[in-house]
Amino acid sequence: MTRRLTVAFIAVVLATLLIAGAGTIVLANVRARQTTERQLRDQAQELAANVTTLVGADGGNLTEPQTRRRLRVLRSFSKALDIDDIAVLTVNRRGELIGDTLPAGIGASLIDPQVLSRDGVISGNVGNTVFAAASTNLALVGQTIVVITRTANAALGRSVRLFLLAGAITLLAAAAVAVWLGRRLTKPVREASLATQRVASGQLDTRLPEPAPDDHDEMAELARSINAMAASLQRMRVLEQQFLLSVSHDLRTPLTSIRGYAEAITDGAAEPQQAATVIRSEANRLERLVADLLDLAKLQTNGFSMSIVPIDLAERARTDCSGFVPAAQARGLTLRCESSGPVQVLADPDRVSQILANLIENALKYARQSVVVTVDQAGGHGIVTVDDDGHGIADPDLVHVFERLYVARQQPTRSESSSGLGLAIVKELTEAMNGRVLAGSTERGGARFSVYLPLAGSAIEPLPAPRR
Repeated sequence: MTRRLTVAFIAVVLATLLIAGAGTIVLANVRARQTTERQLRDQAQELAANVTTLVGADGGNLTEPQTRRRLRVLRSFSKALDIDDIAVLTVNRRGELIGDTLPAGIGASLIDPQVLSRDGVISGNVGNTVFAAASTNLALVGQTIVVITRTANAALGRSVRLFLLAGAITLLAAAAVAVWLGRRLTKPVREASLATQRVASGQLDTRLPEPAPDDHDEMAELARSINAMAASLQRMRVLEQQFLLSVSHDLRTPLTSIRGYAEAITDGAAEPQQAATVIRSEANRLERLVADLLDLAKLQTNGFSMSIVPIDLAERARTDCSGFVPAAQARGLTLRCESSGPVQVLADPDRVSQILANLIENALKYARQSVVVTVDQAGGHGIVTVDDDGHGIADPDLVHVFERLYVARQQPTRSESSSGLGLAIVKELTEAMNGRVLAGSTERGGARFSVYLPLAGSAIEPLPAPRR
C-alpha cells in the first residue's frame, strides 16, 4: 500500500507540475508575442515616418540610386532599436516588392502594399518571429515599406530552470510525504492484520493499543472492534471450558451411580428395588441434561415447534407450581403462587410450563425460606414473576444470567447437579413466543425473574427496564 500511495502521490504532483508548467509557458509566450507585436508596430510607424528625414530635405535633388543607398542605412538601426532584422523595400509599377531581402521566415505574401496604403501598418507572427511593416511615399521611389522583425522572448530561460529545480524538490517532498503517510496509514492495518492472525491461531489475549476516547476515525473503530472480538472470544473460551467441565461432571456423576448400582446388583450386594430406584433417578437426570442440550440446539436452528394459542397464564402457573410443592417442602421451603385473576396470553402451553419449571427450579436452588410466583398483567402483557429470598444476583452477573455458558459468582444454596442451561432456555423460549424475560432483584435482596408474554387481543406497550 505504501508503494502504491507513493506512486500515486508522485504521479499526481508530476501531472500537476506539467500542466502548470505547460500552461505558464504557453501563456507567457502568447503574452510575449502580443507585447512584441505592439512594440514593433510603433517602431515600424516611427521608422516609416522618419524616412523623409533620413533621405534629407534635398531628397528631391537625389537620384534614385542615391535614395536607395540612404534607405539602406536604416538596416544599421536594428541594434539600436532592439530588433532582429530590418528591410526597406519599394513597390514598382507592377506592384512588386524590390530592394532588400525580406527577413528570414517572412514571405512576400504577408506584406500587402494595398493594405499598407489603406491602414498604414500591418503586423503578425510566424512562430515566435513577430513582424511589423509600415509604409510611406517618397518622391523618386514611390511607396516605401519598412519591415522589422523580432523574436518574441518570454524571458523564461532562468524561470524554466528555477521551475525545474522547484519541481524536482516538490517531487522529492511528495515522495517523502507519501512514504511517511503510507507507513502511518498502513501501520494500524498491519497491526490489525497481525492481531487477527494471532487471534485466529488461538492467542485470544491479543489486544491492539486502545485508541483515545475522542478518536472515532475508521482505524480507531477497527481497533476497538478487534479488541472487542478478541475479548468476546476469550470470554467464550473460558465459558466453554467451564461448560464442558460442568457437563462432564453432570454426565459422569449419574453414570457412575448407574454403573455402581448395576455392578452391585450383578454381585448381589444391593437390594434390587433400591438400586433400580437410584438408577431410574440418575437416568432421569441424564435425560434432562440431554433434553436441555437438544432444546438449545433446536432454538439456535429455529427448529423448535410452537403452538401459539390463548391460555390462562394464572391457571398454568398454579398447575405448574403445585407440581413443585413436594420438592420445595422436602427442602424446607415454601412455594406460593399468587394471581389477581385470569390472565389470557398468546403462548405455547407446554413451553410456558417449561419456562416456569426452569425458573422455579432455579429459585428453589437459591432460596433460603420461600419462593413466590406471581401472575399479573400490564401494558398489553401477561407477567409471571418468580421471586426468591436468596442472596440475589450480583451486578456483574446481572447482564450475563441468560447466556448459555455463563457461571455466576454466587453459588446456589444447595449443592445440586444441573446443566446450567435453564435460564438460557427460558430466554430463547420466551423470545420465540414474542415475549421477553428480565432479571433483577426483589425489595428484600433476592433474585427476581419476570416473563412478559403478549395478552390475547391487546395492543402491546414498551416493556419496562429490569428492576434492581
